[in-house]
Amino acid sequence: GQDLNDRNTVISDGDIPDLGKSVERYYNPLIRRMTSLPKPIIGAVNGVAAGAGVSLALACDIVIASRTASFIQAFCRIGLTPDSGGSLLLPYKIGHARAMGMALLGEKISAEQALAWGMIWQVVEPEELENITRELAQHLAAQPTVALGCIKQSTYAAASNTLEQQLDLERDLQRQCGHSKDFREGVSAFIEKR
Repeated sequence: GQDLNDRNTVISDGDIPDLGKSVERYYNPLIRRMTSLPKPIIGAVNGVAAGAGVSLALACDIVIASRTASFIQAFCRIGLTPDSGGSLLLPYKIGHARAMGMALLGEKISAEQALAWGMIWQVVEPEELENITRELAQHLAAQPTVALGCIKQSTYAAASNTLEQQLDLERDLQRQCGHSKDFREGVSAFIEKR
């Protein structure tokens, strides 16, 4: 999360920081890039993800957390509102009731709770986090990357599309994947049982 001792957040001598400017300049461009990148992003959380840190984790496509990690939306404790996509990504991932509870109460949840709520993919022992994350990245890099990008695109679009729009998008993305080398290789590998 944001360092509250940062010069952009410190209130002194009646100076009121423009937190919207800070969010627009630093966090929003990053979240936009993360969610539009046509490659999967793996997040590894090994401590407290607070505020925008939660949003950064939520903007990842797969999140692995160490057993000692935790997540907190502490904005309400300092008189702020979730930012960096948190007000959309959190309810999208864990549902309205849980998102409201996290945002309005500012209570910390454990990695195990985040897993149970569907906020993250996996919980591992702290000493395993780096190796498991690296192995997953290597696995994804060896997969049909065009298809992975299309999966990511269609999944994010589903949040705002109507069924008709989603069906059209799926058709278009399936056409794109069907023209890729990855598809031809995948079918050949399947038929040849390799």
